[in-house]
Amino acid sequence: MYRIGHAWDTHKLVLGRKLILGGVEFPSEIGLLGHSDADVVLHAIAESLLGSLALGDLGTFYPDTSSKTLNMDSKRILKECYQMVLDRGYLLNNLDVTIYAEKIKIAPKREQIRASIAAIFGVNIDQISVKATTWETMGFVGREEALAAECVCLIKKSI
Repeated sequence: MYRIGHAWDTHKLVLGRKLILGGVEFPSEIGLLGHSDADVVLHAIAESLLGSLALGDLGTFYPDTSSKTLNMDSKRILKECYQMVLDRGYLLNNLDVTIYAEKIKIAPKREQIRASIAAIFGVNIDQISVKATTWETMGFVGREEALAAECVCLIKKSI
């Protein structure tokens, strides 16, 4: 039995925050604003896992009003969400992530991001797809006000 999950996340770009995407830090004067480390890539993946099992959204488990989740490492969030998948008898089959960024170049660190995500899941890198695109100067991503990420995941029942 297979189940599909989908999610989209966005965070505002601000001065003075680290820029972490897919668990990989990018050299940048700007970073993403959020209650946790604001890693939009890992947030989209985690929420797609929750969606695949109809468990709700990320805010259900990691509210932005909780001191327990303040500055939380998104790798931990993803590991905990994947544990929920495992606890229900499923495994990751594969996932596909698209990062939306206007000027921040993803390609030089794409393989590091894929490896980071694969390591979190304990899967082969060929199960992890990471792509990036711009918004051609349109909208909040195009005006460099924010970054966004979207993920589709497929999980399968373990035997």
